[in-house]
Amino acid sequence: MKKLILSALLLTVLGATEMQANTTKAGTVAWSESQDKVAVRPDDLPEAVKNTLSGDAYAGWQVTSAFLITKEDNSQYFEINAKKGEESTVINLDKYGKKVD
Repeated sequence: MKKLILSALLLTVLGATEMQANTTKAGTVAWSESQDKVAVRPDDLPEAVKNTLSGDAYAGWQVTSAFLITKEDNSQYFEINAKKGEESTVINLDKYGKKVD
């Protein structure tokens, strides 16, 4: 009877340890994908970006929020959330107003 209880206890402890190890690994992966995302007021966007957004390609779209994204290689672009009626989209533009993929 003691062997059965000790075996069950050992399996429980080993199972809990394995679950903790998996959680730690997942947390480590999240750190490897770092980007800076800073909120920007739509009025503070560069003129070139404002000109692109006011052009024919984005006619009728209203900017709801904007962010300056800095990638790991220090390149930057603006992530602009826009809405037109019930539709919404994300537009990525560099500081010159050129579309970024």
